[in-house]
Amino acid sequence: MEGFDKNDDFERNDKDEIFSKAVRAGKRTYFFDVKATRKNDFYLTVTESKKRFEDDGRFFFEKHKIFLYKEDFDKFSEGLAEAVDFIKNAQQEDVKQQSDEESFATVSSSKFSDLDFEDLNE
Repeated sequence: MEGFDKNDDFERNDKDEIFSKAVRAGKRTYFFDVKATRKNDFYLTVTESKKRFEDDGRFFFEKHKIFLYKEDFDKFSEGLAEAVDFIKNAQQEDVKQQSDEESFATVSSSKFSDLDFEDLNE
């Protein structure tokens, strides 16, 4: 190809990753990578990586990747925040409801003082 130098492309690929952050979360690792296009516009890739095992015991990494471009950052972050808030609030309500049920069970099963009804006639 005319005007294409393999070494130039290699150097560009080396510079194309601007920032990287790995977050381990249980059995998964999330990678947040800021990269640059050829026109030096930044974008974000989010990769979920999870170790999987073959039947013969060998392992491989299953990866899922999404690309986020700067024009979508605001809408994506709003949607993500809304979804996370929903989950947190729903779980807090579940925890509160479970706590209320446990409190009721504790009160209803706890022993009260023995009363002698004859003492009430005094």
